[in-house]
Amino acid sequence: MIHHLRRFLTVSAVAARIYLGYKAITFRQRHLGLGNADALRSQHHRWSARQIYKTAVHLQGPMIKFAQTIGSRPDLVPIEYIEVLSRLQDQVPPRPFPVVRGVLEREYGDPSRIFAELDERPIAAASWAQVHRARLHDGRQVAVKVQYPGIRSVVDTDMSTIGLLLNILARTERGLSFTPIIDELSEYIPLELDFLHEADNAERIAANFAGQPEVVVPEVMRELSTRRVLVSQYIDGIKISDLAALQRAGIDPQSVAQLLTETYCQQMLVHGLFNADPHPGNFLVLPGPKLVLLDFGLCRMLSEEFRRNYIRLTRAMLLHDPQEIIDSFHGLGVRTRTSDPAPLLLLREAFVDVAPPGKAYADADLVADVNIRLARVLRSNPLVQYPREVVLILKTVGLLSGVGRALDSRVDWIGTALRYVDSDMLPTAH
Repeated sequence: MIHHLRRFLTVSAVAARIYLGYKAITFRQRHLGLGNADALRSQHHRWSARQIYKTAVHLQGPMIKFAQTIGSRPDLVPIEYIEVLSRLQDQVPPRPFPVVRGVLEREYGDPSRIFAELDERPIAAASWAQVHRARLHDGRQVAVKVQYPGIRSVVDTDMSTIGLLLNILARTERGLSFTPIIDELSEYIPLELDFLHEADNAERIAANFAGQPEVVVPEVMRELSTRRVLVSQYIDGIKISDLAALQRAGIDPQSVAQLLTETYCQQMLVHGLFNADPHPGNFLVLPGPKLVLLDFGLCRMLSEEFRRNYIRLTRAMLLHDPQEIIDSFHGLGVRTRTSDPAPLLLLREAFVDVAPPGKAYADADLVADVNIRLARVLRSNPLVQYPREVVLILKTVGLLSGVGRALDSRVDWIGTALRYVDSDMLPTAH
């Protein structure tokens, strides 16, 4: 209880300082004839984003996800927030092994009945869980993802606090609208905390790529997995953005980039089910090359109607057909503040234009690059109506573009994508 109260007070104090800063600028503008209000407001945006950044790093857990979500929504918040929060990384110091063992004991009783060996050193750690390598009694090597104890209670407390404070802020500062962010977090965080849901996603995506040995989804050990522990096949691969390691292994980065492009064309345009968090840490590469897909906590299933409309939009963007782009966006339910179609056309430029050859981006900059470009496009004429899938797809496509640049990709991805959108009657996988 003391821990939850401390988190509440910390978030409340930051929210109050941000709110009072905005109100002070507005007061001075209205009553004192402040002439540089826009510049001061921009400064306060940046200061506020930094305070949120610091608070998220300190508190971790849901606050990291909240801050990252703000940084990924250029349709909702000022660009200063995007520039600061897009670079926030989910880098959490691992919990001591006795904490992990306690979770395993609650789930299994004696973990040694399940695992012949369990490495006490984690191979990854994030806001909800950390991953350990283990060996089963039959010799299989597995990755064991263990959810931190008490994280659900922390999530409930933080979400209630964030929702309350942002609803107050939204009522008093009309320039900021965080309600869709709260809705998004409320929908996705419970799913990410349910490792059986992640197992479902992994198995569905694996089924969609059945018969394609170049795409690898680690096998989920269903009989050993619970809502708090996910056990899956351990695969030792090369991180997709580690260009030097790929080259040392004799793997052609261009072949990897082509395979990545093909894989996501299939997920988004054919299957209608895609992993919506394609950052470099979620891909490994094996000789062949083979692409290993990891972490299925955030996946999205498109309705058949939406998928077909998205195919229409993709084809119009790739062929640079302005009227069809506008019509396709409208068909998806996208509306801007004014009738000016220019922002919709600029979205095409933000996500279709090929980056200068040879320009690679560090992992930490991939998300920021995508979100900042989108923020600049939307600033002059914001989206006022759109399905949530539209922003999620734009973010996903942008992240993939960043991964491609990290690979120094020279793939003819327009030609590759056209092979899929020209056959929009392809059956949908399930």
